[in-house]
Amino acid sequence: QTPLKKTNALIAQMGITFLNAYVPSALCCPSRASILTGKYPHNHHVVNNTLEGNCSSKLWQKIQEPYTFPALLKSMCGYQTFFAGKYLNEYGAEDAGGVSHVPPGWSFWYALEKNSKYYNYTLSVNGKARRHGENYSVDYLTDVLANMSLDFLEYKSNFEPFFMMISTPAPHSPWTAAPQYTKSFQNVSAPRNSNFNIHGKNKHWLIRQAKTPMTNSSIQFLDDAYRKRWQTLLSVDDLVEKLVKKLELNGELDNTYIFYTSDNGFHTGQFSLPIDKRQLYEFDIKVPLLVRGPGIKPNQTNKMLVANVDLGPTILDIAGYDLNKTQMDGMSLLPLLRGDKNVTWRSDFLVEYQGEGYNGSDPTCPGLGPGVTHCFPDCVCEDSYNNTYACVRTLSTSWDLQYCEFDDREVFVEVYNLTADPHQINNIAKTIDQEILEKMNYRLMMLQSCSGATCRTPGVFDPGYRFDPRLMFSNHGVRARRFSAQTL
Repeated sequence: QTPLKKTNALIAQMGITFLNAYVPSALCCPSRASILTGKYPHNHHVVNNTLEGNCSSKLWQKIQEPYTFPALLKSMCGYQTFFAGKYLNEYGAEDAGGVSHVPPGWSFWYALEKNSKYYNYTLSVNGKARRHGENYSVDYLTDVLANMSLDFLEYKSNFEPFFMMISTPAPHSPWTAAPQYTKSFQNVSAPRNSNFNIHGKNKHWLIRQAKTPMTNSSIQFLDDAYRKRWQTLLSVDDLVEKLVKKLELNGELDNTYIFYTSDNGFHTGQFSLPIDKRQLYEFDIKVPLLVRGPGIKPNQTNKMLVANVDLGPTILDIAGYDLNKTQMDGMSLLPLLRGDKNVTWRSDFLVEYQGEGYNGSDPTCPGLGPGVTHCFPDCVCEDSYNNTYACVRTLSTSWDLQYCEFDDREVFVEVYNLTADPHQINNIAKTIDQEILEKMNYRLMMLQSCSGATCRTPGVFDPGYRFDPRLMFSNHGVRARRFSAQTL
């Protein structure tokens, strides 16, 4: 069962499914910034969903926005560009220029003010505010985005190539399904994998504080959320079908690339965390990535390690832009899409997150001390200021491994061998070969300070990797300073 049957038939089965697609930061704004810029968070400096965290701030607008891949598509490649949906969580904030700010690079701009909504929202229509109410037939956001997209395809110029980015808030909370879908999936509940509703032992303190087993009310809450998320995706599935049919009608389907992906994963009950994201585990950092288009054979899967920082370089590559002129950290997926032989590809990439949290205690959970945030009724907190971590996620012929370090008092380390333990139950930091730990620690320092081409150097398990243990000692002071340098 899936809410995305049409999407599966029209994109996945007609193209390629990437089985190992990831985000370098499992939170909306940093992840969306990585898609737009092709950069890791330490290079675009969007660290969370707030203006202070650089989400759609004046600084972001000045330093990053002019160099996003849509800006290059429009100014350097002559594309007409169309955006509809959720841009960045703080877009439209008064302190960031309001909805009259239209980022460079967009010929047509229909952006949601602030965070996810389905009704009673404001759109910036090319810089002018348009308010929507709660009448399903004219206001349900997923359908509004579909109709705007179809209008663009109807009336755009046929003399210039086009790029569209349709960014549905669904399946983000508040999970408001279209009326015809509110009864769907009555028997569906969140997956009960082996890491569901168990105590996360040998994990950082934020996971250890979760209540196990969860209360019945928490389980009911997360199952309801899971169902409602699926219900909202039925409208996204309709949107995909309408777009593909319109492209076919226009005679443009065969020469158009279509990418389907998400900005983060989500957990529902794993390690007894009710619902959220922003953790380092597969369920939060892994996303779908489906692509169809010219030169892509149907019904393929690809196991290469790909990340959302690759989307910008890929689309610019398709448009014929010289990627050496960009500062992007990602790689073009075009050789993988075309099925080129003997492609040298990365064996690792960086995951980094800067925890959010207040100096004061959460009034609903005073027993947990200062610094926690996003706490549930059962006082299970999903984030804290010292939930600040960086990981190397490695996938090679010999190793499927994740190595993570926390910037907390414990300087906590988590290591998982995903070949033996796909649900990341056993932290093997204390038992894994010391030499591998040292190499991963060094590789993490390299990636945390990488930029552009240095983000694509050979990983620990690449044949071309060179490890000089002497560098470990000269650079060891870098670690503590790197984290503090990341705060804006």
